[in-house]
Amino acid sequence: MRAAVILNPVKVPEDFQSTVDAALTKHDFENTLWLETTEDDAGVTMARRAIDETVDLVVIAGGDGTVRVVCGELARTAIPVAVLPTGTGNLLARNLGISLDLDTALSEVLGGSERRIDSVQVEGDELGTDRFMVMAGLGLDAAIIADAPEDLKKHVGWAAYIVSTLKNLNHPFVKVEITIDERPPITRRARTVVIGNVGTLQANIPLLPDALPDDNLIDLVILAPRRLTHWPRLALSLVIKSIQEGRHIERFTGRTIQLRTTHPVRRELDGDEIPAGTTLTATVDPHALVVRVP
Repeated sequence: MRAAVILNPVKVPEDFQSTVDAALTKHDFENTLWLETTEDDAGVTMARRAIDETVDLVVIAGGDGTVRVVCGELARTAIPVAVLPTGTGNLLARNLGISLDLDTALSEVLGGSERRIDSVQVEGDELGTDRFMVMAGLGLDAAIIADAPEDLKKHVGWAAYIVSTLKNLNHPFVKVEITIDERPPITRRARTVVIGNVGTLQANIPLLPDALPDDNLIDLVILAPRRLTHWPRLALSLVIKSIQEGRHIERFTGRTIQLRTTHPVRRELDGDEIPAGTTLTATVDPHALVVRVP
């Protein structure tokens, strides 16, 4: 068998290639194709080359953005994907139950089983057509991601997002019209709106507790605390299920979800800020991707 390894060289440790090579050899992979992403290409060209080479497995090592781009290209190809947690968030790996330790993760994905999961097609103004695997959001969610200091992320990892969250807790409200499938639109004033294919954040916070990567649905959460004093209870309700969430959190599910705001707002896909805009439309693509899981 032959594998392709698509890696972000900024995200991987120095001994990464030798470690992965040894694990692939142990699992009967030979003549591995090594492809590095660049500042101008987060994985599109590399994924297409892996497809052209008809490899038996694509191993992805990088941040959530690299994972998103490569998985987007591999959707509907039937080529299995093995995600290694070498980024800051590692949200897809976390939600698939893959260890955050590299050696353990290699053992889990190379010796594990295959699972078909959903991908989500997304489009919007200033965006075109794209895909995400984890979450897309607008408002506070996008501000937290964009404002997390890069130097701090390198030193403390995902904890840098806590600093950014505290900085942005008073993020202005966004007026958003939400249309789910064929239902009548609803309008809300929210701090943030997030659409998820999976639901668990860093520190195992279940932002979308009912979201599953293979349920043919996408989940939506609206967070709308009116004052700073509402945040502590909202945060506790996300972590402790016995605490009632109250009226500052709403959740919905559907197959297609459209968000439309009254003015351009900050937006993100799988941890990458994208151009500000007024619309996001997400549609589930059921069982579009084959992944290796423990």
